[in-house]
Amino acid sequence: MYKGFNGGFGGGNIGMLMKQAQKVQEDMQRAKAELDQTVFKASVSGGLVEVEMTGDRNLKAIKIKREVVDPDDVEMLEDLVMAGVNDALKQISDKEKELMPALPMGM
Repeated sequence: MYKGFNGGFGGGNIGMLMKQAQKVQEDMQRAKAELDQTVFKASVSGGLVEVEMTGDRNLKAIKIKREVVDPDDVEMLEDLVMAGVNDALKQISDKEKELMPALPMGM
């Protein structure tokens, strides 16, 4: 005998699954908004270069100490800036993993 959705598919559970999916989506949106507003700060070589970036990966500031600016060694300064930006991006990525709940398979 055919039982429709209330039979073999667990009909009442579909509504519960939809509510759970909606809650996960709302939680993720809240976590994303929190992350986007957070300012991440990275400091390289004892503070010679400092980088500030928001969680939505917008660069807010780069501060470079005067003593690290050497016209004969621009590559070192470039490396320090790159290291600072990469560190800030890693901090954001780590925080993202911490805040965002793991999605069930198929979502």
